[in-house]
Amino acid sequence: MIVTIDGPAGAGKSTVAKMLAGRLGFEFLDTGAMYRTVALELLRLGGIGQAAGLDQWIDGLEMVFEPGRAWLRGEEVTREIRSSGVTALVSTVAEHGQVRRRLVGIQKAYGKGRSLVTEGRDQGTAVFPFAFCKFFLIADVNERALRRFRELEMQGVAVNLDELAHQITERDRRDATREIGPMVAAQDAILIDSTGHSIVQVVDTLENHVNLRRAHVHD
Repeated sequence: MIVTIDGPAGAGKSTVAKMLAGRLGFEFLDTGAMYRTVALELLRLGGIGQAAGLDQWIDGLEMVFEPGRAWLRGEEVTREIRSSGVTALVSTVAEHGQVRRRLVGIQKAYGKGRSLVTEGRDQGTAVFPFAFCKFFLIADVNERALRRFRELEMQGVAVNLDELAHQITERDRRDATREIGPMVAAQDAILIDSTGHSIVQVVDTLENHVNLRRAHVHD
């Protein structure tokens, strides 16, 4: 059984997905960490100017993922993939056809025979179109920027709040308009606005929807 949570950056998808997975007894698949790990490699190779060469190394890139942790070429990069530099590059990486083909393939294979909660931009559309329950999580851009600001601040990463809001707005535009795997709500997705709500309140809402769907299927 697969539950998908799609939506824009900073809407709380990862935190909500982890907590929901725990409540349901499902696994959690953090697809954003996958794209961020590729973006970190690109950053280390010289940044966006090296994007044209992605095809030459993406298939051989060694990446390992566990809940809440990521490794790149044997080095744990859990903290590094959340940096502002990676955030600025991740949309460029996500637009790249070969990157998406490889990572979507990994995600589809991982989901076979598993019960999991997965979050991203296209989980309910391109990756798991027949998911049991789909959500599209949104929030006001200023609230999303403040959430990310506090998250980075706790990690000791200094960022400018206004610049962060600008980056999030620009990423929304890029994610929604890219040709491959655009960020759009699946037709059968349930829209959830997390603005002004706690994480627990949002997870309660999602869990209720999943349980209602389960009850309906079993009737």
